[in-house]
Amino acid sequence: MTRDAGEDVWRREAPHVLAALLRRSGDFESCEDAVQEALIAASVQWPAEGMPDNPRGWLIRVASRKLIDHQRSQTARTRRELEAAAYASDPAGLEPAADALPHDDDTVQMLLLCAHPALSESSQVALTLRAVAGLTTAQIAAGFLVPEATMAQRISRAKATLRGAGARFEAPTAADLPGRLHAVRHVLYLTFNEGYATSSGANLIDTDLAIEAIRVTERLHRALPDDTETASLLALMLLTHARAPARTDDRGDLVPLAEQDRSRWDRDLVARGTTLVEQALAAGPAGPFALQAAIAAIHDEATTSGATDWLQITVLYRMLDGLAPSPTVTLNLAIAVGMAHGPTAGLDLLDPLLEQEGQQRNHRVHAARAHLLDLAGSTAAAQEEYRVAARLTASIPEQRYLNRRANPRTAGRAPSQQNR
Repeated sequence: MTRDAGEDVWRREAPHVLAALLRRSGDFESCEDAVQEALIAASVQWPAEGMPDNPRGWLIRVASRKLIDHQRSQTARTRRELEAAAYASDPAGLEPAADALPHDDDTVQMLLLCAHPALSESSQVALTLRAVAGLTTAQIAAGFLVPEATMAQRISRAKATLRGAGARFEAPTAADLPGRLHAVRHVLYLTFNEGYATSSGANLIDTDLAIEAIRVTERLHRALPDDTETASLLALMLLTHARAPARTDDRGDLVPLAEQDRSRWDRDLVARGTTLVEQALAAGPAGPFALQAAIAAIHDEATTSGATDWLQITVLYRMLDGLAPSPTVTLNLAIAVGMAHGPTAGLDLLDPLLEQEGQQRNHRVHAARAHLLDLAGSTAAAQEEYRVAARLTASIPEQRYLNRRANPRTAGRAPSQQNR
């Protein structure tokens, strides 16, 4: 069994294993620790002995034993010992309740459970990315633009908050659902982004992670077909992932949007994503994901880079900035303005970002600034910004691309707009 095969199985089964443990124990931290220990055991035994016929069952059994051992080591109280013994001897206890989501929907169930109201939104997202989506602490930290140690502390505090509140992970009621959905969508979006543009490592794309995020979002959309923001999130993912075949060259190097061979884009995904966002926009006021999906659709509909309707994209980004402002929205708005109204106008919007805490370390801000400086004819300043951006990113393909742009001998290539 290869390491990649084992990781694929783990990513697919982890939410089911964690859900199985949480059905009988409300201690999230202990359950997650037990699941992590089961993964370690699998990483040792499976390569030597082969993958079991039922990987999920194997992981549940091992994680259950680990949880029982943890409970026994933490307390000698008879009641908890009896609960642990009943847990071990009652396989039915590992199955969903009759009124719970179907077993195949464990991933969606876990996403909703982790959006617990005892946690802040950022903690909900971070905890779910770690426990359900299987991202590493380093990957989550990159998504939040904070140091890894800071994110590790945030996740630990989230677990402590749940433990202190005596929170039990029970299926949310219909009244609770709207409040949790926002965090769930954010989780899925960040997971997709990490797959579509990995924050570190030798590969630009983690296709499996991106497809997993799409799969779970598709399931959430089927469960809530009238939720327009979930439909729009799915549309955004499909419209973005449609470009994946053209995002790298034969060597695995990044190909920016302006230079991609658009004949390689998946037109079936484009068509479905466009239909979804059109339906969402027709159903009522546009939410943040609907606006982002509409922007993605404009990019995908352009037959060439030069045919892109940057004026319309600028209008949509201004709407998004009014509805859900963030540094990322400002960054993309600045690029759109630079393309529609000239690079100086774009730089006027972009430069204040560098005065915000944390944005000085955001390589995308420096890369965007380099691009706009390049368009303005400030070649030397652009090359220095590309070098800064290359130093700040942990993605090797992005480093190679940015260093090429910083090299005077190769800087004459067509500049990128958005590297997606």
